[in-house]
Amino acid sequence: MTGTTLFDLGPQAEAVGRLLAGVPDAALAGPTPCPAYTVGDLLGHLAGLAVAFRDAARKDLGPTTATPPGAAPPRLPADWRERIPRALGELAGAWREPAAWTGMTRAGGVDLPGAVTAAVAADELVVHGWDLARATGQDYTPDPAALRVAHAFLLAASQEEGGGRGPFGPVVAVPDDAPLLDRTVGLSGRDPGWRP
Repeated sequence: MTGTTLFDLGPQAEAVGRLLAGVPDAALAGPTPCPAYTVGDLLGHLAGLAVAFRDAARKDLGPTTATPPGAAPPRLPADWRERIPRALGELAGAWREPAAWTGMTRAGGVDLPGAVTAAVAADELVVHGWDLARATGQDYTPDPAALRVAHAFLLAASQEEGGGRGPFGPVVAVPDDAPLLDRTVGLSGRDPGWRP
């Protein structure tokens, strides 16, 4: 993945941001495709990852970029409806800077080349956007460029892991002719048919 072509995370960040308006407060305790996360937990995770990947792009390494993926999600801030879209916009803006794509940076406590970190950010936004949409019964169309990058990242990671595993657990088998989003979701260890 070190040869990843530059792409704009803005359209995918906006796609996730649009979903936030469709999340009623009553849904916050509901389930998501991530068994350990409620909708509120998932939103807390989105709030944290938006800041972490913004800071990774800026090479502003510290507590926000050092938190490992398995850590408990941050508490959902009371102003999440304003804070998460703002952080998503800042993430997109930070990755529009060419310097973000060069050299090494850190996200989730892992040191990675900038271009690989951007691919991980795309994966996080695409898959967690799907999680949120499914959990709250919303339509979801990810940005095509981010979806292609997320799929390529997850496919490469699953081939590296081998044995039917991906970076987030066992891969869910999805037909080769299924839509790219379904295949991406399957590589992330989720069932594309999941419903609450």
